[in-house]
Amino acid sequence: MKKKIAIIGAGVSGLSAAAYAAKAGHEVHVFEKNSQPGGRARQFTTAGGYAFDMGPSWYWMPDVIERFFRDFGQSAADFYDLVPLDPQFDLIFSDGCLSVPRDYYQLRDLCESLEAGAGRKFEAFMLSARYKYEAGMQDFVHKPCHSWWEFLSPKIAASAIKLDLLTGFRKYVKKYFRHPWLTALMEFPVIFLGASPKDIPAMYSLMNYGGLVLGTWYPMGGFYQLILAMKSIAESQGARFYFDSPVERIVSQDGRVESLVVQGEAIHFDAVIAASDYHHTESLLDETQRNYDHVYWQSRTFAPSCLIYYLGFRESLPNLKHHNLFFEHELDAHIDDIYKEKQWPRQPLFYACCPSKTDAGVAPPGHENVFLLMPLAPGLDDGEEVRELYFNNMITRLEKQTGLTHLRSLIDFSKSYCVRDFVQDYNAFQGNAYGLANTLSQTAVGKPAMRNRKLSNLFYAGQLTVPGPGVPPSIISGKIAANEVNKLKQIQYEGAI
Repeated sequence: MKKKIAIIGAGVSGLSAAAYAAKAGHEVHVFEKNSQPGGRARQFTTAGGYAFDMGPSWYWMPDVIERFFRDFGQSAADFYDLVPLDPQFDLIFSDGCLSVPRDYYQLRDLCESLEAGAGRKFEAFMLSARYKYEAGMQDFVHKPCHSWWEFLSPKIAASAIKLDLLTGFRKYVKKYFRHPWLTALMEFPVIFLGASPKDIPAMYSLMNYGGLVLGTWYPMGGFYQLILAMKSIAESQGARFYFDSPVERIVSQDGRVESLVVQGEAIHFDAVIAASDYHHTESLLDETQRNYDHVYWQSRTFAPSCLIYYLGFRESLPNLKHHNLFFEHELDAHIDDIYKEKQWPRQPLFYACCPSKTDAGVAPPGHENVFLLMPLAPGLDDGEEVRELYFNNMITRLEKQTGLTHLRSLIDFSKSYCVRDFVQDYNAFQGNAYGLANTLSQTAVGKPAMRNRKLSNLFYAGQLTVPGPGVPPSIISGKIAANEVNKLKQIQYEGAI
């Protein structure tokens, strides 16, 4: 029976949930606190002609994204031009640069050139990573994870050993590679999962396959084109969007959500999918109706927040690729400062994205669009003075890479974004940028529950619940949440908003 469903938040998981719930025949209403969709994947433009993607910039796991479009009888190509990047990215070390080719065999030969026997080991590593990717994407990530019983099937049991769930990722990588450039190449993708490689299960080598083998892509016009496409699909299914409309309270009665209070008005719904920050969503409930208290959230291991600079340069910058990872310092030193010391990094690594190398439309003619990102611990004081200190650190290293010692004088647009901005714009707990870390204890059933245990018609989606952080997992999260709503017992439909 048709239900009237509210979705809180128009980020990736909210857009996905809206599209799937509307496709199932429900009346769907999406409430977003900001003035545009996308959440962390928003985009802003400047009067000077720059277009900056505000968050995600790595278009990986293209098959997962394409599957979303196919579920609605369409393709990504119907909405934007998706181009492959070659080289995929550069890893910049203190003693040189590793430019990562797109071609699988060229990448294998590059590994062999750095370490005898590494070419053969690369093939073995990726063969295992492919198995984990295919098993994970088909059998694991689509579970709502209400209980471990969901994973008790002969097929999944047979996969468990091959998935290396109990092996640390670093130890696993060291079985294959010794050269520091190669270990860095294999370890860096899991940084997005929010913990040290030694604390991440080796199962996540699936990231290496999903990125290095399936390739790094770019949607012309920016990552925001994916957001616009997802919104268009949701609307084509009948979903309605309300921007600048933060939800002020979730009202319940007799173990069910009855209504949402938006701009002072209580609006009835049969079910709610909260694709907003999980901790914030629960603050809209009475304490007795929350899944988790403040002590729980304080005890979780969060993925990093980050310091971001959106920069426009009035000249082209040499020696930069579309994606550039500055790894001149030790990875562990930076990670320890985030997770152990919970302080600003003393020897920071950072990432520089220069999409204007691929897409001239994101910057004025002859100019360069640059996005700098440095991971840091959530909850830090991020005043302008400390932001400027780390900006100068990154710019100095960027000057060394480009050979331009006057980069600061070329800047014609600059905007920073950090911890307090994540709190203000997304109600992010402690200003986190990537949700919870995918440590073993915070994987699958170990994540915050997708279903509210006190209110039968309230569900959660997004990077703080199943299956985890990242754009492809968030797409899947929205789909799972919509499917959970479909399982609700048939109830009386109350009519239009």
